[in-house]
Amino acid sequence: MTIPADQGPLVYLVAGEASGDVLGGRLMQALKAKLGGRVRFAGIGGSCMTEEGLTSLFPMQELSLMGFVEIIPHIPKLLRRIRQTADDAKRARPDVVITIDSPDFNFRVGRRLAGNGIPLVHYVGPSVWAYRAGRAANIARFLDHLLVLFPFEPPYFEAVGLPTTFIGHPLVEANLGQVDAASLLAEEHVPADAEILTVLPGSRIGEIGRHLALFGDAVHLLAKQHPRLTVLIPAAPGVVDILRQGTTGWSVPVRVLEGADRKYAAFAASRAALAVSGTVTLELAIAGVPMVVAYRANPLTVAIARRIVRTPYISLGNLVLGKAVAPELIQEQASAQELAKTIDQLMVDGPERHRQLDAWNNFSDRLTASGENPSQRAADVIIQLITNRNRDPQGDTAT
Repeated sequence: MTIPADQGPLVYLVAGEASGDVLGGRLMQALKAKLGGRVRFAGIGGSCMTEEGLTSLFPMQELSLMGFVEIIPHIPKLLRRIRQTADDAKRARPDVVITIDSPDFNFRVGRRLAGNGIPLVHYVGPSVWAYRAGRAANIARFLDHLLVLFPFEPPYFEAVGLPTTFIGHPLVEANLGQVDAASLLAEEHVPADAEILTVLPGSRIGEIGRHLALFGDAVHLLAKQHPRLTVLIPAAPGVVDILRQGTTGWSVPVRVLEGADRKYAAFAASRAALAVSGTVTLELAIAGVPMVVAYRANPLTVAIARRIVRTPYISLGNLVLGKAVAPELIQEQASAQELAKTIDQLMVDGPERHRQLDAWNNFSDRLTASGENPSQRAADVIIQLITNRNRDPQGDTAT
């Protein structure tokens, strides 16, 4: 559907996974607020972006792939989707293109759009501080601006001439510590004396396949020490049924929850969490939840990662603080026995639990740029880029 140009600038967004969809939805909301609703959207996104007015070119879930080996069977289709996305953006002639995370897909789209006179912004900086530092110079050749979430990131990109803005992390907007946990527990008929553990086995089908049964075995062992244990599993869109089916045989009561508000209420209600590495570990840190982080992947993927990754941690909370606060159990270390033993130390009032509680206190302050709302700050950058472009009589990209 074509929207008349007099209804505002056209913003083309591309998100490839659930976390990017959340960022995109909040950015769209901020743009609508700042522009009085006079803004149009096109591109690719999930449920959050759809709620804000985007009709996705194709289902975003097709791009939600991860791993060096796991992605190989999907390469031909992904290459077609890259061409399709770039061609669609060229036809649409938007005022700005915003690619959100998913760098393996989005940077290929960006290279195809370079030189077309459309400002190209990427939202979420690639982890050049962890591996492949040369990517900073590579993306500076086709990007016009980069929006980053962590305060330590801009120097890596500014050093190669790429304008970069630290906007803060949009998760600080979610008020993770200000939710109604009591209502959730009442709705789910969780007993008042239950010991609650949040379990987060991943948002991708492949991740869930590698972790759900393992986490179930760990929960079974943990329940021997905590007979009143109840598990809450916040579910990403599209995997609710998979999680419900996969937990039917668990030895403790399980509630699979839909929606961000219920996820954050689960965090507030929980003594601890067991989570795969990813954005959710940052959410848990902001919410102040003691956690154990685990991850299993294809052995070849892990072998490759161990050769090229330079960072000492896999969880974002540990990375931001620069120290091992949350225990990280990777690959062979992530046995059911070890997971259960480590979680048990967080369920009781002991030194390990209090060490994490102290570390996560005021954690969100580290993720805020000058006290401003991150999505609003990102929207300001986008609007300025659009304004600069419209002032340029040649229509050239402004940096």
